[in-house]
Amino acid sequence: MKLRLTKAEKNWILYDVGNSAFVLLSATLLPIYFNSIAADAGLNDAQYLAFWGYAASAATLAVALLGPALGALADTKGYKKPIFRLTILAGACGCAALGFARQWLVFLAIYVIAKVGFSASLIFYDSMLSDVTEPERMDQVSSHGYAWGYIGSCIPFALCLGLVLGAERIGLTMTAAIMLSLWIIALWWLLLSLPLLRSYRQRYFVERRPRAVAESFRRLGHTLANVKREKNIFLFLLAFFFYIDGVYTIIDMATAYGTALGFDTAGLLLALLVLQVVAFPCSIFFGRLAVRYRAEQLILVCILAYFGIALFAMILSTQAQFWVLAVLVGIFQGGVQALSRSYFTKIIPAEQSGEYFGLMDICGKGASFLGTTLVGVVSQATGDIHLGVGVIAVLFAVGAVLFCLAVRVPPEKAK
Repeated sequence: MKLRLTKAEKNWILYDVGNSAFVLLSATLLPIYFNSIAADAGLNDAQYLAFWGYAASAATLAVALLGPALGALADTKGYKKPIFRLTILAGACGCAALGFARQWLVFLAIYVIAKVGFSASLIFYDSMLSDVTEPERMDQVSSHGYAWGYIGSCIPFALCLGLVLGAERIGLTMTAAIMLSLWIIALWWLLLSLPLLRSYRQRYFVERRPRAVAESFRRLGHTLANVKREKNIFLFLLAFFFYIDGVYTIIDMATAYGTALGFDTAGLLLALLVLQVVAFPCSIFFGRLAVRYRAEQLILVCILAYFGIALFAMILSTQAQFWVLAVLVGIFQGGVQALSRSYFTKIIPAEQSGEYFGLMDICGKGASFLGTTLVGVVSQATGDIHLGVGVIAVLFAVGAVLFCLAVRVPPEKAK
C-alpha cells in the first residue's frame, strides 16, 4: 500500500534532501580541492592525507563528546528547534565560507566547523521522527527520508560536478567553480531546511526546570547509568556499533580501494552516483516491506547481505565488479540505515529521544574509527589489500549475533 505522507512528514524528509548534498560534496570534491590547496602550500601527499584525516577525526570526536549533552538539552521543552537551527546555520554557513579559504589550515578549521554543524544537526533531526509521525508509520517515513535524500542530493551535486568539469569551457577558474559549488550546496541545504523549521512542533519533551543546562547533564548521567539495565537498548547499541561500522567503512574506503586497485577515477565517481540512484527505490522498497515484515527481520537481512558484500569485495579485481559492488551496496544501504533509525525510535522513551540519539551517534562516530583502522592495520600487516577489506565481514558477523540477542529480549523485560 502506498504511503500518503503528511505535511509534517514531507517537511522532515526535505531536510534529508538538503543535508545529503553536503555528504556527497564532502566525499568527492572537497578532498580533491583541499589536495590542490595543500599542494600549493608545499605539502606532500602523505601530509595531505594525514591532515585531512586529522580534520575528519576532530569533527567526529567533537560531535561524539558534545552530542549526548546537546541531545539531553534539546529534549527540554522549547529547546530542540532553536538548537537544531543553530547547527544548520553552523554547517551551511561553514560550507559557504569554505569557498573563501585559500590557506590549507584555515580551510581545515572551517571544514571542521561545517562538519560538526552537519553531524550535530542529524542528532536532532533523527530524534524528531517521533514528533512528526506515528509509531506504525516510522519505518516507512524513515525509509522515505533516506530515499529522497539519496536521489535529491544528486541534483545540486550534478550541477556542481558540471561546473567543475566544464570550468574552462565557460570561462571559470577551478577555484571559482569550486567556490560556486560550495555556495550552491550551502543554499540548497538552507532552503530545504526552512519547511521543517517553520512547521516542526515538539510533541514529546521534558518540562523545563531551573538551570536547564545543569539539569540536562543530570538527566544524561541518569540515562547512561540505566542504559545497561535496559537490555534491549544496550544490546542494540552494541550491535549497531559493529554493523554500522561495516557500512560506514565500505562507504569511506570504496573509492580509496578502487584507486588502490588502479581503477579509473571518473568511473569511480560515476559508480558513486549510480549507488545513490539505486539506493532511492530500494530504500522506499524496504519501507514498504516493513508494513508486511517486522523491522528486526529486515535489518538482519541487510546485515547478512552486507556480510556477503564484504566477502565479494575480497575477490574484486575489475572495474565492472566494482560497479556490481556499488549496486549491491545501494540496494541495502538505505534499508539498514533507515530501519535502524526507526527501530531505535520505537524502543526508546519518546521524551528523551535527543539524548538517546546522542548515544546512538557516539556508536556511529566511534565505529567509524574502528573499521578504517582495522582495514589499514590488516592491509599493512599482510601486504594484501583484499584481506584488509575482508576483515569488514567480521564486523557484520559480530553485529548480526548481537542484534539477534537484542531482539530476543522480551518486551516486558525490556521495559
